[in-house]
Amino acid sequence: MLQYIAQRILLFVPTFLLITLIAFGLTRLAPGDPAAVKAGIGADGALSARNVMTKETFELWRKQMRLDRPVLEQYILWLGDIARLDFGVSFVDNRPVLEKIGERLPVTLTMNIFAVFLAYIVAIPLGVLSAVRSGTLLDRTITFMLFALYSLPTFWVATLALTFVCNPEFVYLFPSHGLFSNRFDFLPFWSKIGDILWHLVLPMAVYTYGSFAFLSRQMRSAMLETIRQDFIRTARAKGLSERRVIFVHAMRNSLIPIITLLAGILPSLVGGSVIVETIFSIPGMGELSYMALVSRDYPMIMAIFTLSAVLTLVGILLSDILYSIVDPRIAYGKRSA
Repeated sequence: MLQYIAQRILLFVPTFLLITLIAFGLTRLAPGDPAAVKAGIGADGALSARNVMTKETFELWRKQMRLDRPVLEQYILWLGDIARLDFGVSFVDNRPVLEKIGERLPVTLTMNIFAVFLAYIVAIPLGVLSAVRSGTLLDRTITFMLFALYSLPTFWVATLALTFVCNPEFVYLFPSHGLFSNRFDFLPFWSKIGDILWHLVLPMAVYTYGSFAFLSRQMRSAMLETIRQDFIRTARAKGLSERRVIFVHAMRNSLIPIITLLAGILPSLVGGSVIVETIFSIPGMGELSYMALVSRDYPMIMAIFTLSAVLTLVGILLSDILYSIVDPRIAYGKRSA
C-alpha cells in the first residue's frame, strides 16, 4: 500500500504540471487585458472619461503584472512562485491572493462540509430503503420526489425562497442575505452560533437538495447489485437477521460508488457555489471566483484553480485508499499477489 501511495504521489507531479499548463494557456487566451480593465480602457482602446492615466503608467502596470513578457516565461515564473507558496497579489486591489482566499475560505468550507454531510446522511438511507423496497409504492414515491427536486434549477429555487420565505409580505422565516445579523457583535457566544446557523439554513437547503437524487440513485443501484450476490444469500441462510444482512454485509459492499464521488467533493470545498453565494450575498469562494473571472484577475483565478487541482488529485488518492478499507478484496502492490 505504501509503495502504491508513493507511486501515485510521484505521478501527481507530471499530471499537475500538465493541468496547470493547460489552465494557464486558457486564461491567457481569454479575450481582454487585466491592465486595460483596471485602467478603464474600452474595447476601442480609449481611456474612459473618468480615467486620465498616462500611457507610461499603463505600461508600468503591465510590467508589474508580468503581462509584457512571453507567455511561456510568465508560466515558468508563476510555477516558481507556486513552489514558494506565493500566489502573488490580486490585479484588482493589489492585496495578497492568499490573504483574500483566507478571508473567504472558512465560509465556503463551513457551507460545503455541512452540505456534504447533509447530502450523504439523507441520500444513503433513502438509497438503501429504495433498494430494499424495490418496485414497491414507497420506492416509486421516493424516486419521483427526488427526481422532481433534481429537476428544479438552483437559481429558480433560490429566487422563490427569497420571495416567499424571506419576505415579510409572505412568510419571514430566514434572513435573505449575509451570514450575520446587525447585532451580531453584541450577542453572547452561543447566540452568535445560532445566528450564523439561522442565516445558513436556507442557503444550505438550496445548495444540497439537488444532490439527494443523484447520491440516492447511486446507492440504490449499488445495493440492488449487492443484495443479489451469493454471499448475501449465504448470510441469510445462516440465520442472520435481515437488519444485519442489509446494514453490515450489503451496505458496506455498496459504498464504492459513493466513495468514488469523494474525488469530486474535495475541489468543491474550495470552489464553492457561485449561484448560491451570489444570490444570498454570502462572501465565499464562489463569489470570489466569479469576481476574479469578470475582472481578469489572473493570479486569483490560477490560485483557485491550483488549489482545486491539488484537491482533485488528493481526492482520487483518498478514494483509492478507502476502496481497500471498505472492500478487502481490493488490494494494491504486493497484496494483489
